[in-house]
Amino acid sequence: MSTAPVDKALIASAIGRYADGQASEAERGQIYRELLGFVPPRIQARFAVTGALDPAMLDLQEQARNHAMYPDCLDQKTVQMLLFGMLLMDLNDAATMHGLAARRAGVSWEQLQAVVSLCYLFRGLSAANRGADILADLARREQLAAAPPAAP
Repeated sequence: MSTAPVDKALIASAIGRYADGQASEAERGQIYRELLGFVPPRIQARFAVTGALDPAMLDLQEQARNHAMYPDCLDQKTVQMLLFGMLLMDLNDAATMHGLAARRAGVSWEQLQAVVSLCYLFRGLSAANRGADILADLARREQLAAAPPAAP
């Protein structure tokens, strides 16, 4: 998984400039900032590339994503726990992002571990190991975010 910052100038030079008339990149990213606290690099890349080459598709992708991720019948805690579990079952690295979103939505460590345990029943030790690794990483991220800034 690439975690390198997206070079929007390179993309604009090689592919073209973001041209989505429906929303600016900042507007598109707002829902991700609310969910995760930042816009992940892959999402930034999709915005820059698809926003330049096929802005109508970018708009459709975001409409479908918003429709699916914000159903009236489920709260965000439930949605994010479900997504975390589905992605963990596939050992998909996006499970980390949805674990983070779950924590931001108020999901407890015990609830996330329960999801990991359910995944273990059907996916085995690889899901248990990956799940534990993700929870440890999330704990580290939360601790770093809560730490006071270092003195200059």
